[in-house]
Amino acid sequence: MSADQQVQQFMQQLQTLEQYAVELGQRESTLQNMMREAHSAVAAIRGLKEKPNTGDDNNDSEVLVPIGMGVFIKTKVSLKENFVLNVGAGITIEKDHDYTLNFLEAKIKEIEIALQDTVQKRQHTLEQLERGKNEINQLMHQQQHLQPPPSKSSTSASK
Repeated sequence: MSADQQVQQFMQQLQTLEQYAVELGQRESTLQNMMREAHSAVAAIRGLKEKPNTGDDNNDSEVLVPIGMGVFIKTKVSLKENFVLNVGAGITIEKDHDYTLNFLEAKIKEIEIALQDTVQKRQHTLEQLERGKNEINQLMHQQQHLQPPPSKSSTSASK
């Protein structure tokens, strides 16, 4: 395989690695967003349970529910009611407060593991990319030193 072919092959491999690194970065960002959303849900559920005692026996909490574009509707949530959880594939189940918190905390742990794995893969990919760039630079440098200098006859013929 000629040096030009080697450089071309390395360039293709580097482009593939760059695309993979970008995909991993996007996945990392998505996982971080999922983590924030899960933590927010846990905080909201805990906040509902730990509502201040108003002195009445009413177990309702007044909350603002976002309906889009910065618009909210004020409503009451009964703390006696169960939560509806989406468990995937369009399937929902109704569970109590404690089960819902445990479910979300388990999801957070899964997301943390996936995030750590993605960060490690991305770091490894970036290291491979850096090594590949160094190899290409070395190959190109070697090519420049192997090429013969322009002959004097071709420079004198052009004068």
